[in-house]
Amino acid sequence: MIKLQVIGNLGKDCVTNTVNGKNVINFNVAHTEKFRDAQGNQKDKTIWVECAYWTDRTGIAPYLKKGTQVYAEGTPEVRTYPKNDGTTGVSLTLRVLSVQLLGSRGSEGGGGGYSGGGSEGYAPSQGASRVPSASDITEPIDDLPF
Repeated sequence: MIKLQVIGNLGKDCVTNTVNGKNVINFNVAHTEKFRDAQGNQKDKTIWVECAYWTDRTGIAPYLKKGTQVYAEGTPEVRTYPKNDGTTGVSLTLRVLSVQLLGSRGSEGGGGGYSGGGSEGYAPSQGASRVPSASDITEPIDDLPF
């Protein structure tokens, strides 16, 4: 089994499309890690993950805005593509099985989660960028689709 979990911020608003009669929500997530190099200098490394969420439950789409922090998990894929300079580029993509809103950089709060078989709902948080704590979660934990 191969599973990828990513927590990060959306780089731009999501795009919802219909492909062969099925809905897909496309978005990209940036995860930035801070580390120190050999000389002790603080460095940042950002990894972008292109996400495709194939679902009939498109109610989350209005909340997937640039800057929103999300948790997404699913199956990873590595894709190659030709770059303008003639070299081959590589991108990390994720076929999303579930996505959860964690927060926002702006005035939109976040909360609630979405998955193919789980309950669909959005619960705004109390503060502008407050992430709900474990005691705030009122959804059943065992909402597995099987």
